[in-house]
Amino acid sequence: MVVGADRISPVAGRDHDLRARALIRGWLYAILLVLFTLILVGGATRMTGSGLSITEWKPIHGVIPPLNDADWQEEFLKYQQIPQFSQINQSMTVDAFKSIFWWEWAHRLLARGVGFVFALPLIFFWATRRIERGLAPKLVGILALGGLQGAIGWWMVASGLVERVSVSQYRLAIHLTIASLIFAATMVVARGLAPHSEPAADHTTQRVAGVLLLLALVQIYLGGLVAGLHAGLSYTTWPLMDGKIVPDDLLLIEPVWRNFFESPKTVQFIHRVGAYTLFAVALWHAISTRLRLPGTTHARRAALLFVLILAQAAIGISTLVMQVPLHLALTHQGFALVVLGFAAAHWRGMKGAYPLPGESGLRSRA
Repeated sequence: MVVGADRISPVAGRDHDLRARALIRGWLYAILLVLFTLILVGGATRMTGSGLSITEWKPIHGVIPPLNDADWQEEFLKYQQIPQFSQINQSMTVDAFKSIFWWEWAHRLLARGVGFVFALPLIFFWATRRIERGLAPKLVGILALGGLQGAIGWWMVASGLVERVSVSQYRLAIHLTIASLIFAATMVVARGLAPHSEPAADHTTQRVAGVLLLLALVQIYLGGLVAGLHAGLSYTTWPLMDGKIVPDDLLLIEPVWRNFFESPKTVQFIHRVGAYTLFAVALWHAISTRLRLPGTTHARRAALLFVLILAQAAIGISTLVMQVPLHLALTHQGFALVVLGFAAAHWRGMKGAYPLPGESGLRSRA
């Protein structure tokens, strides 16, 4: 109810804030779906060898694909100038080129699209004063990360246009990790705007949930290195690797640190160790949360997170032993996002909702 000319009653103000939160939360969940699709298309682009098919970065003009035979010949001629064509795809025809071109074009189109889907509603929410003061920096930060990600994407592609036949695994892993960080950050903000049925968990349980989120993100980074080196095709047995639990010759390259980024054997082994670590911490977290907070939503979500990580481990092993078929590899990448997103929501859910403007109750520490 309005009081005087410009004052709103506390109840009316609270209802307005809750409606605004619901609207923004729905928008962020829609963003998550677009991001999920974008990252999966990016994975398919990499696994089909399509990432270098467009050799220029045209943020605006690049939206328009080739429209006739002459345009296709021009685009194909540009591709013929890079090492990937001369060393690997010399026999490629224009029709075959079209199949890899469309993957990369779709990936770039989705990347541009998610920028607009994020920026335009953000401007609208800001102009209509639906964004709380403490929320604005978080949303602007995510948008800035998205802009940075576009530049990183081209920096990654550029690494494969002159001397290499594929992109740098360093840059690929960074590109994938930043995309995953944007996904996780969006989930954290959306979850903080949702109603919470439980009080905040104790600080120790919150910290372990945060460690799980960090481990999931690190594991995705390691997966990016594995993908960039095609390391998943090198040793396709489990639980043994090259006939041993800990294989020989893990540190052959000098200086030693390069083995952790450039040796397919070492990178795959570290990725396996990361998976075992994530599995063990998730199991311990599920058990300890059940003991500390029995019967709570926090305990149930900790158990579900462990089940998701167990499923992801099974998918990863299947992908490895079947020598990385496209459908399983994409499932593995997609389910990694499911694990990451749930870990982000679980961690944020343990901290309680963001306080409403002027609210003196629980305060978020995120």
